[in-house]
Amino acid sequence: MHWQTTRFDIDLSTPQVMGIVNVTPDSFSDGGQHAGTQAALRHCEQLIRDGAHMLDIGGESTRPGSPAVSLDEELARVLPVVRGAVALGVPVSVDTYKPEVMQAVLDAGVDIVNDIWALRRGHALDVVASHPRCGVCLMHMHRDPQTMQVAPMAGDVVPAVSAFLRERSEALTARGVAHERIVLDAGVGFGKTVAQNFSLLARQSELLHLGWPMLAGWSRKSSLGAVTGRELPADRVAASVAAALLSVERGSRVVRVHDVRETVDALKVWEAIQRR
Repeated sequence: MHWQTTRFDIDLSTPQVMGIVNVTPDSFSDGGQHAGTQAALRHCEQLIRDGAHMLDIGGESTRPGSPAVSLDEELARVLPVVRGAVALGVPVSVDTYKPEVMQAVLDAGVDIVNDIWALRRGHALDVVASHPRCGVCLMHMHRDPQTMQVAPMAGDVVPAVSAFLRERSEALTARGVAHERIVLDAGVGFGKTVAQNFSLLARQSELLHLGWPMLAGWSRKSSLGAVTGRELPADRVAASVAAALLSVERGSRVVRVHDVRETVDALKVWEAIQRR
């Protein structure tokens, strides 16, 4: 099993850790810490030293209630970081839903497009489909970041998430995009209740039946705070590592995390057990 991307064929036979690089002043977890280009690149380098297999760079916060960022502002935040990050020797993903940003970062050598809208905005599908190799992560989101937690989904979300991810994946393959380029994300925290988020984790095998690898994005999210009583995102490290480990044990091949070193260590213990 591998993930075909622009410059790398990523081996998914072992779990891959994707380190989060927020080039934003208002991320829910680390807003402002890495907002400048040099600070963001230093963070990229540190995440790689900590064991990150790949990086995910984002220039617009998508936390619940977050305001949209203009195209020019997002490009100004992301492009300088991308140009430095692609020289660091690991796959680079960009977290964006704007097709113009996708095209610009792919032109700069980015390996993966990570889209919370699953290529439903503008000509995003055309941008990815026309690229010969780039990887893509398609995520499920209910409504939009401004309203998703005001009116979250109702009832059993697993069938709805599964049907959505199947439709978006098939829309890409129908355009000639190779199966190996696609990874799916259930969208924890994007328009779901706490109970629904944990249902997606408990029943992850139902999503794996779609036939694509899964990426899990639990890191520091509010559902972890709800069950642990930890109000501050930075206090949810242990819960985040536990959620990443449980996701991998249930079949996820990529975990997107803030706390790379801690997650890598936990997965080394898990892998040692698997070898025996």
